[in-house]
Amino acid sequence: MIANLLLGLRLAVGGGRMSGQALLRLTMTAVGIGLVVAVLLPAASVSSVVDAREDRAAATAEITQPNPGVDPLYVVKWSAIRGNQFVDIHSVAAEGPHAPVPPGLSAVPKPGELIVSPELARLLAEPDGAGLRARLPAAPSGTITKPGLVDAGEITAWYGTTVADAKSNPDVETVYGFGGGEPPRIAVATTTLIAVLPVVIALLLPLLIFVTTASRMGAAQRDQRLAALRLLGVDARQIRWVAAGESLLGATIGLVLGVALFLAVRPTLSSLDLFGYRVFGEDFVPPWPLAVLVVVLVPALAVGAALFGLRRTIVEPLGVVRQGKPVRRRMWWRWVITGVGVLLVGTAYATEPGQSSDSVLIALTGGSAFLLVGVTVLLPWIVEGIASRLHGGPPAWQLAVRRLQLDSGTPSRVVSGLVVVVAGSILLQVVLNSLLAADAAEAKTDPSWAGAAHVSVLADKATAAEAQQRVSGVAGLTQVGTIRRSSAVAGDQWTSVEIGSCAALALRAQLPSCVDGSVFSVGDAPMPTGSVRFTESSSDTGGPQWTVPSGVVRVPASSAARNLDGTLLVTDSAIAGLPVPVELTTVFVKGPGTTAELGDRVATAVASLTWHVEVDTDERASAPTGVLGTIRAVLLTASLFVLAVAALSLLMLAVEQITERRRALAALAASGVPLGVLARSSFAQTALPVVIGVVLAVLTGTGLTLPILRAADIPLKLDGGLIASMAGAAVAAVLVVTACTIPLLRQITKVESLRAE
Repeated sequence: MIANLLLGLRLAVGGGRMSGQALLRLTMTAVGIGLVVAVLLPAASVSSVVDAREDRAAATAEITQPNPGVDPLYVVKWSAIRGNQFVDIHSVAAEGPHAPVPPGLSAVPKPGELIVSPELARLLAEPDGAGLRARLPAAPSGTITKPGLVDAGEITAWYGTTVADAKSNPDVETVYGFGGGEPPRIAVATTTLIAVLPVVIALLLPLLIFVTTASRMGAAQRDQRLAALRLLGVDARQIRWVAAGESLLGATIGLVLGVALFLAVRPTLSSLDLFGYRVFGEDFVPPWPLAVLVVVLVPALAVGAALFGLRRTIVEPLGVVRQGKPVRRRMWWRWVITGVGVLLVGTAYATEPGQSSDSVLIALTGGSAFLLVGVTVLLPWIVEGIASRLHGGPPAWQLAVRRLQLDSGTPSRVVSGLVVVVAGSILLQVVLNSLLAADAAEAKTDPSWAGAAHVSVLADKATAAEAQQRVSGVAGLTQVGTIRRSSAVAGDQWTSVEIGSCAALALRAQLPSCVDGSVFSVGDAPMPTGSVRFTESSSDTGGPQWTVPSGVVRVPASSAARNLDGTLLVTDSAIAGLPVPVELTTVFVKGPGTTAELGDRVATAVASLTWHVEVDTDERASAPTGVLGTIRAVLLTASLFVLAVAALSLLMLAVEQITERRRALAALAASGVPLGVLARSSFAQTALPVVIGVVLAVLTGTGLTLPILRAADIPLKLDGGLIASMAGAAVAAVLVVTACTIPLLRQITKVESLRAE
């Protein structure tokens, strides 16, 4: 057996002199297997990535139980916000020299010292990072290392403060150590693997088809060599081992190439931002059982494809005989795969829209994967059935149809890679497009008042007065108004209340008219009447009583700021000097420039107040839309790449078929058949399975979106341009393949090709 394999390896390189076709076959096989390995190794590393992330999350968890001999570390958590960027800041102060040091830091930051994450340092260094720098209490003096970060894209910072300042915060935490968490490894890893299953199938299956197509290139030349070996006395069983050895060389080179490509690409994986998370590239380390499985199975795929191609081939000393009569396809397993997919996807209709459980979501994911595979295995049967019913037409059409009637399985299997890319791309892109449309619709209906910047201050009169003084000193402001937020309760009805002057309330809503003593109700929510009691929180049982006046004016929610529906806007005079408990004091401002620029100027004025204040704007946070847009762009790029691989598979198939039929094509040309007829025949032979496959892919891709979007209770939003572009790309691939094969067809159809060798 070993000797036969070694003989096959020698024959793979032309017995010492590499021919052009042998080199092309070896290169295609190695590249295809290399791409498959480079995709499979990161996929096999998903569990390791999740485990490493959960380990870091557990290591950064805080221990709040007192520990003898350990000084307490006081931690105050707050955020600096600019548009869609949220910086999580931990103000820390050590009670003594034996206080615990946060992970990723070499020491507890001293008062005024700011240690930032690498991602935050990158954002601050960008040209538009001035606005974010204005919201930080100090300039960065260090960087958090990997043990202190759960995600590579984490935007966080540690800021040193005094013990007295930290203790003044009612939400201060006393920490005695870190590393008190337990990661839920199995559940998270399993869920993640299930979530990426359809994407892996849609992107990986065409690569596998590319490998099998490349492994079977040069079949005619291989058959001649095998027949010569039979003439030398090699038996039929040994011939198969020789054929396996020929494929093993390309598989081994491809395996090495794939591992090298994986190691080269792994560091760049940290820059990918999907679903709001970024992982560390060095965490992509596949567990050794999965790594061994990839190393063994992927080369076995190439070898198996070569042996599978010999299943209906009889190699004899005087030549090679192939079975001409097509075998009847076994359909039961094809329908089982498709039926399982339909049943799993149909579980979405067993629950109400938007009420799907985790089990239904898992069934949808698995069903999508089964149906994508079902499309590929059903396509040869569909193409064969349609081709058998086609008769008549121009000569080019008849030649193409007759060829498909004799052998429709091989082109259909190659086209199935292109089909699964189109179907998977349509599925993913339509779902993301619907999510984007729903998010845009929500943004359109979500009311927003003229974007003013605001500074929120905790219920601290001294800090509120200082913040208001600093904000009022900002140059160029046209309006400044202070709003105090409280709550009013009447029986079981709770109502949010905002109190301020008419000028301040005008920054919150478009009021029809306002005088001292006016009261406004935003939206159509039920309004409290009679006597109510002011309270600072739902647990507060005391508070002054207040009688809601009868002349409350309704203000449409569309004419007020966000999240004000059902809120009472009360002027200072309307409460008649009652000691109203204040939950939050907010200073709203307006001025020239954009809302972001206005917020930057205000943030600069109050930056030294750290966690005591929070600067924000009324701009809608569109981070989900940005994340979805990134995902959509990444998946579209990956789809186009795999589509190009599928087109390359078509090209290899067309070249192989023309090479195998060179004598028949030369005979047709010698009989007077024009080259154009043969070229159109080659085009139709490839185009017919592609057109059938594209129609099937569009139906499958759009059909799968319906139960998925129903489970999420999101309206369907079809992107006709995207569907047309994906279908057009598939058809364009056929045109490119035909154009690339015309020079070979012209050479093959010369009279010299009829000479005996």
